[in-house]
Amino acid sequence: MENFETFAIRTQTERTQFDEHSTPLYLTSSFIFQDAEDMRASFAEEKSKNLYSRFSNPNVTEFTDKIAKMEGAEAGYAFATGMAAIYSTFATLLNAGDHIVSCQSVFGSTHTLFTKYFPKWNIETTYFKAEDAENVEKYIQPNTKILYLETPTNPAIEVLDLEFFGQIAKKHNLIFIVDNCFATPYLQQPIKYGADIVVHSATKLIDGQGRVLGGVAVGREDLIREIYLFARNTGPAMSPFNAWVLSKSLETLAIRVEKHCENALKVAKFLENHPNVELVKYPFLKSHPSYEVAKKQMKLGGNIVAFEVKGGIEGGRNFLNKIKMCSLSANLGDTRTIVTHPASTTHSKLSDEERNEVGITAGLVRCSVGLENVDDIIEDLKQALD
Repeated sequence: MENFETFAIRTQTERTQFDEHSTPLYLTSSFIFQDAEDMRASFAEEKSKNLYSRFSNPNVTEFTDKIAKMEGAEAGYAFATGMAAIYSTFATLLNAGDHIVSCQSVFGSTHTLFTKYFPKWNIETTYFKAEDAENVEKYIQPNTKILYLETPTNPAIEVLDLEFFGQIAKKHNLIFIVDNCFATPYLQQPIKYGADIVVHSATKLIDGQGRVLGGVAVGREDLIREIYLFARNTGPAMSPFNAWVLSKSLETLAIRVEKHCENALKVAKFLENHPNVELVKYPFLKSHPSYEVAKKQMKLGGNIVAFEVKGGIEGGRNFLNKIKMCSLSANLGDTRTIVTHPASTTHSKLSDEERNEVGITAGLVRCSVGLENVDDIIEDLKQALD
């Protein structure tokens, strides 16, 4: 099976004696052994066998195998949430005294890990701005261990050149980690460009319907092995039910993402021409500063459009108050279009300077374009902007 859509549908657990067509749910905390030798050999890892659902479970394995195939990775491990995947990956690979170099525009909780929690263990992070990406080497120190980035970034929709950063990581012997949540493995595979580990919040487009939480890390087998051992002992495992839901979601990922991207491009073009919008950022708009990079490494532009409403924070609040159909939510990647105004909600506790540091301007609105009829999405945005 060579083609994305085919293995997304046909990668399944081995059929049971009941000859089911669709993978069953394995809602079990543990697994049994035939005899003492079977149990000994299993725990010694001389044979591959499920021992306990905190370690592995058939549903979780099926989901992880699909993501690993999609990303071109050697192995993977699935987590309860996207942040569990990010935290566990860093906690596994870093020691006290290590240093991270990261793009400045990152998800809020990732930023909190870097600035509030990791410094407690003498792990420091240096940020670089997207517009200063070509000078990233000046931020690398002798104790730098990880080069980390999101692309496209959340919520500023900056696009970073994976090939360039892959070469930098290799040159300096850094572990290159990419959060590929906004693009999904259907649109972009960072491992092709030198990434050692790719992380996802499966809660977003991978689920695609706002139902369950999940996260996953895939990449080099030796690194994933260490992450697995950390997670096995700390317990952030994905539940079998969520894995079953997410694995079914992957069967429609390609067709869903295609339509999301088609709608998002139309929304972005509409917003570009609206008099109450100052700026629109979408990777496949020619006005995007990294349009050529996006075209090189992404199949399509994704489903997230960022735009600046005139009127600053009050302009953003008024826009939200006038929305009728679209959802006001902090989630994204749903079948339903979602709009959020970070400056008055998720990032309201930051100062203006701190918000600007991570690319959040006063009137910035993030729109996660859904699968409704695009005319209805545009009509709702239009009446709210008018």
